[in-house]
Amino acid sequence: MGKQYFKVTSKVGSGIMIAIICLALSFFMAGCGKTEAGDTGSGEQTKTAEPKAAAGSDMITGLAGTPSDYSQKDNWMAIPEITHEVDTLYLYPTCYADDSETAKPICDIDNEEVRGRAQDIYENQATVFEESTNVFAPYYRQSNIYHVLGMDSKELEEFQMNEQRTDVYAALDYYFEHYNNGRPFILAGHSQGSIMTRIVLGEYMKVHPEYYERMVAAYVIGYSITSDWLEEHPYLKFAEGADDTGVIVSWNTEGPANKGQNNIVVEDGAISINPLNWKRDDTYASADENLGSRILNAETGAYEIKKKIADAQLDTGRGIVICTTEEVEYTAAEALFGPASLHNNDYALYYENLRENVKARVESFLKYK
Repeated sequence: MGKQYFKVTSKVGSGIMIAIICLALSFFMAGCGKTEAGDTGSGEQTKTAEPKAAAGSDMITGLAGTPSDYSQKDNWMAIPEITHEVDTLYLYPTCYADDSETAKPICDIDNEEVRGRAQDIYENQATVFEESTNVFAPYYRQSNIYHVLGMDSKELEEFQMNEQRTDVYAALDYYFEHYNNGRPFILAGHSQGSIMTRIVLGEYMKVHPEYYERMVAAYVIGYSITSDWLEEHPYLKFAEGADDTGVIVSWNTEGPANKGQNNIVVEDGAISINPLNWKRDDTYASADENLGSRILNAETGAYEIKKKIADAQLDTGRGIVICTTEEVEYTAAEALFGPASLHNNDYALYYENLRENVKARVESFLKYK
């Protein structure tokens, strides 16, 4: 299932793996992508406007720089036709990887290479939400993964409070004012996108309770939600089952050999939910419970749904999901992720179960709204 772009032309070549670090996800393509503005498909017209301060500057302070202009459709990767009662706002993981001497710490909003990679990653992640929701995806300025190499998690989160936060808040402002029309919504991200989603939950939603009350769930995958952080934000709650709503859903995936190893996306006090049985304890879920993983066929270069290849069990002490699959490679950059991280496959290994879970939470929310 593809994106319902207003208009997108892509020049992205065949998939290759990138060794990602602190924030990033999996693949980028050898070429680059380009977006061009056009119709939304819903008949809605958007007027060009000057960028405005993000998120109501009277309520949120310390916003860096001038926000990108989200009245410009070029600054949206996906603006869908409205065919569902619920939306998803998706924030992609790190797509900015420039190790040149002149590389900026934070990319420009119109970086074509970043946009091309973001489009490819959308297909591996955000499509899981398309069956049940209208998926909106803004482009946003991102951290260069090479710039944040030596940062710990605290330094990393502080760095994300720069133009990255300004853009995400501006995109949310524009989305709620012009696109949402009062519909319930899901927040979703991975890695750097999940860091930004966590920032949104901890600050933006606090000052916008009128939005938060319509949140079906927040899928903060590939970055830790910790018990201490939840105590600091008592209005937020973590998922306890398969269909509770207004909750945070989060996990990081590792192989057994990562136990006791450093993983930059796993913080002390992390908590997760099992993406197969949707339990919070260490009940084992065998691969027989896996409805399908989205795996690259190296021979054809196409992604395929393969059933029953990935199991899941929570390590409740470490706060992660343990998977024993041998069907995919571990994430590169061992010094950052450990020798057996499956960070690249947080979505892919549990793709069909996640799709069904989105459907279940949407149906539950609409039933009781």
